[in-house]
Amino acid sequence: MKGPLARRVRIIGVPMDLGADRRGVDMGPSGIRIAGVAEMLRRLGYSVVDAGDVPVPVPESRDPGPARAKYLTEIREACETIRELVRGALGAGECPIVLGGDHSIAIGTITGVAEHHRARNERVGLIWVDAHADMNTPDTSPTGNVHGMPLAHVLGMGEPSLARLGGFAPKVAPENVALIGIRDLDEKEKETVRGSGVNAYTMRDIDERGMGAVISESIQKASAGTAGFHVSFDLDGMDPAVVPGVGTPVKGGIDWREGNLLLEAIADSRRMTSFEIAELNPILDIRNESGRVAVDMIASAFGKSIL
Repeated sequence: MKGPLARRVRIIGVPMDLGADRRGVDMGPSGIRIAGVAEMLRRLGYSVVDAGDVPVPVPESRDPGPARAKYLTEIREACETIRELVRGALGAGECPIVLGGDHSIAIGTITGVAEHHRARNERVGLIWVDAHADMNTPDTSPTGNVHGMPLAHVLGMGEPSLARLGGFAPKVAPENVALIGIRDLDEKEKETVRGSGVNAYTMRDIDERGMGAVISESIQKASAGTAGFHVSFDLDGMDPAVVPGVGTPVKGGIDWREGNLLLEAIADSRRMTSFEIAELNPILDIRNESGRVAVDMIASAFGKSIL
């Protein structure tokens, strides 16, 4: 059967709404659950446990703290909890599915995945789908919003308390990272991406080479010398005509067919260790249309196919 090797999955919700300025993404896990993610996974033959939500304070209840990295303490604490839950799921032979929340959750998710494999002297790869590179740091970010920084911290850059979450850095080697669908980067961030060593595929690359070639190469890069790869899927990587319910939409993104092709190919590879999906904002959605797209993308990643 296609999909990850683990036939048991654990859903972990993270209603994180601290990493961005626009409110509403904390309802993302509920939108995906309401759209039927657990029922879909069971139809595909998985045993499903929903672990509920990680407790995350609402922004209005806290002081944002340093302007260069807003809500740093609260985000770090939530990521510590995510890290422990993800590592625990993998240790129990389950495939964790983390539902966001803003994309700052990836610091915790990927730390947990990397820790699990590090304890076995293994490396892990990363396929990151996003309109944005998320490779700002507190020194380069024009906003101080941490949801624009998680990939930089996973690679060991930026705020030490985030970069060294779990006591080690980097979590993933840059040569094992495939960044797919980017089309909106800050000027200083472009320099960081170019100098980082990650495999970056812009929407121009997808247009010129085709999604099939990009994903084939991405799977190869993320798999080279690793025990498998984590998939971090930001819904704004897709075109807003398909997914209107995101806080930072950028035209010209991945369409519905390309998204399904990408995730079906990942399922075919049987190299995915874990999965997260981020940035669904039900306040900005139309009758949970984007929530249903999120479930459809998860279905493809976990083995749904036409035949």
